[in-house]
Amino acid sequence: MIFGLDGIEIGLIIVFLCLFGGIMSGFPVAFAIGGAGVISFGIIAALDSAGLLIHQAIDTGSAEYAALMAEGVAREAISVFRYPELPRVEEALFPGGWEQAMDRNLSFIVNRLNERVIAGQSIETLLAVLMFVMMGITLERSKIANDLLTTMARVFGPLPGGLAVSIVVVGAFLAASTGIVGATVVTMGLLALPTMLRNGYSKELSTGVIAASGTLGQIIPPSIVIVLLGTLAGDMYATGQEKRAVLAGCTDALTFLGEPAVLSVGTLFQAAVLPGVMLAVLYALYAFGYAAFNPSKAPPVVSDAPAGEVITRNEALTWFLVAPFGLIAAIILSMNVGVIGSQSTAVSTMTELGETAELRTNVSPACQASMIELHGQEKWDLAVAQAEQIAAGGGAAERRDLTAEELEVAQAERLEDIAPIGTGLSVFFLLFGLMLIVARGVAPLANPVPLLIGGAGVVLAFLTDALLIPATMSPGGAFTLLAIPFAMVVYGSRAAITRLAQNDLIRVVFPPLVLIVAVLGSILGGITNPTPAAALGAGGAIMLAAYRKLREEERNAKLIIGASFALVILIVIGINFDLRTGVADVSFQDWVAIIIAQAAYHVAVLGLLYSCWVLFTRGVLSPVVRETAKVTSMVFTILIGSQLLNLVVISFGGEHYIQEFLRSFDNELVVFLIVMLVLFILGFVLDFLEIIYIVIPIVGPVIYGGTMDPKWVTIMIAVNLQTSFLTPPFGFALFYLRGVAPPSVTTGHIYRGVLPFVLIQVAALGMLFAFPGVVTIVPNLLGN
Repeated sequence: MIFGLDGIEIGLIIVFLCLFGGIMSGFPVAFAIGGAGVISFGIIAALDSAGLLIHQAIDTGSAEYAALMAEGVAREAISVFRYPELPRVEEALFPGGWEQAMDRNLSFIVNRLNERVIAGQSIETLLAVLMFVMMGITLERSKIANDLLTTMARVFGPLPGGLAVSIVVVGAFLAASTGIVGATVVTMGLLALPTMLRNGYSKELSTGVIAASGTLGQIIPPSIVIVLLGTLAGDMYATGQEKRAVLAGCTDALTFLGEPAVLSVGTLFQAAVLPGVMLAVLYALYAFGYAAFNPSKAPPVVSDAPAGEVITRNEALTWFLVAPFGLIAAIILSMNVGVIGSQSTAVSTMTELGETAELRTNVSPACQASMIELHGQEKWDLAVAQAEQIAAGGGAAERRDLTAEELEVAQAERLEDIAPIGTGLSVFFLLFGLMLIVARGVAPLANPVPLLIGGAGVVLAFLTDALLIPATMSPGGAFTLLAIPFAMVVYGSRAAITRLAQNDLIRVVFPPLVLIVAVLGSILGGITNPTPAAALGAGGAIMLAAYRKLREEERNAKLIIGASFALVILIVIGINFDLRTGVADVSFQDWVAIIIAQAAYHVAVLGLLYSCWVLFTRGVLSPVVRETAKVTSMVFTILIGSQLLNLVVISFGGEHYIQEFLRSFDNELVVFLIVMLVLFILGFVLDFLEIIYIVIPIVGPVIYGGTMDPKWVTIMIAVNLQTSFLTPPFGFALFYLRGVAPPSVTTGHIYRGVLPFVLIQVAALGMLFAFPGVVTIVPNLLGN
């Protein structure tokens, strides 16, 4: 053995030295990773063929090993780290020779690329990366950041440290709308850094807050990091829990856990919301604190821009706080008391599934002991009692069709429980009500009559639904009765939109905010998965960018506005009508709805195509497409290269060796802290993509195979990876900022500026570690 090290340990050292050497060589990282895999395999194969790499493996034929197996110790739990006293045998790193290992690797590569890159289950989720990237680049090219920075500087500038806080707000906003660190840092560096320096802000605070706020896109949804992590974490969690169940003596994870071992990207998006907001708040608090102790280095800045209509404090409190929250509270209260709820009259034509126990009880004694340890004796006893009661009643009943009498009774019971007002209608008119209220607050001296008419339409819509529209009424009839209230609301909304457009803050924030709500709302609410939501975001970003271009040129943009309304019409009709044409009996009103939906669909498509043409003729679409292709190609090339490097580590047993080392610790929390420390250190020299695709697949099966909540584990890793953009010397955000900073700002200023924010992120990790509920509360409330 060389230097007294095991052959596998030397192989791991060779792989990581080749990887770091390839990254430091200056070659594109995407190709350096694959090249490091090929070179390291060649070196290891040559040393192994020369007999220089010897692995000290456990002698599975020894009496000591047989005694452990006889005691009931699982084969997977026996390792050189847990039982160092076991007899060893010397064997080559490649027992069948490097030729056999290479053949096996080539077949693995084909299978892995087919599974993870070409046609596997995760490819649909990975497509969301492409469309989120396109959404972000399109919004970045539409100068949204410029408007946001200017507007937020007017709002927060008069406060001490206000410009820095405005950078944090804009960074969080861009994170939710773009999710691309490079574009955000470069844009804010070009636009905000000169302004902050010109107004007397210190170079350290200016560079630090820009670099840190730009990285919020790594954690605030829609985050590309979470999409990529989620595709791996879901598989590793399912595999890890299956292995955990086998080690516990059970047949599968569903039996052992009592629930499916599933982790989706949508659930991770829900879990990332509060941690992302918490980081942004911590950044803003630091900016305020810095200004409090160093007022000369973060002075307030008063804008010379016109302030617009003067709004008194009482008016602001009434229309921006009391009235909106009062309306929302009234809707929530109505939902809780049953006034607002589902109005669906559909009932199942079959009986319910037979009652089952909370846990499976027909398991082996070893599995029973493990399940009692996991769930507790009380829950196990309850499951046993449930199983005995079901057995005494003749067992779980099979599903069957309801008789005509049973179906009639079920329908009558359903009609009795229906709420007077539908949830969909309530949410729809709630949004209009909030818009009318805010419009009143923006221009309190303007004529209130149009807004009052719109508000009366909202009230009339609720009363009409409660008093005149029974749950059994056809969608066409309900739509007809609501036509007058809806017309009143539209009349008031026209005036509201005109007034809102005169307010700089609302005019700048509202369009991208609608896009963010549409994309994230559909994901967080469980309406759809990230890929269709990303497609909606990309299309919406293209239309928004085209609208801005036409408005800059003072040209007509009615087609794009019409396309936006067509999408709303499609949603409303899709909710209220049956648009299927293949059913046996299609009513007249459904045919009318189908025709309107077809027309709205073609208007929406025409608006999107027109938006693409506008951006293409203005020279915007071509660079957006090229940049999107570059970023996504880099991601997928790194994915392919990392698979090659991982297979090299697997071929000589390196992955198994590392996992055995981690599993040798009896405390899984210690294992997790070790992994987090390693990831933090690797963040100094590796990008998040390399860490996700090279390191996580090796350590993931261990940390996802324990008792820790997989949502919490994944978000902790994501926040940790966020520091890889800020940690010197190779933090990418630092390179992006260095490239656009003026000569007076040195690299030392940038390094000193980001150091407090790195410490803030470490503190945030500590807070998430101490209070895991910050991660889990939103998924628990919204459901998966």
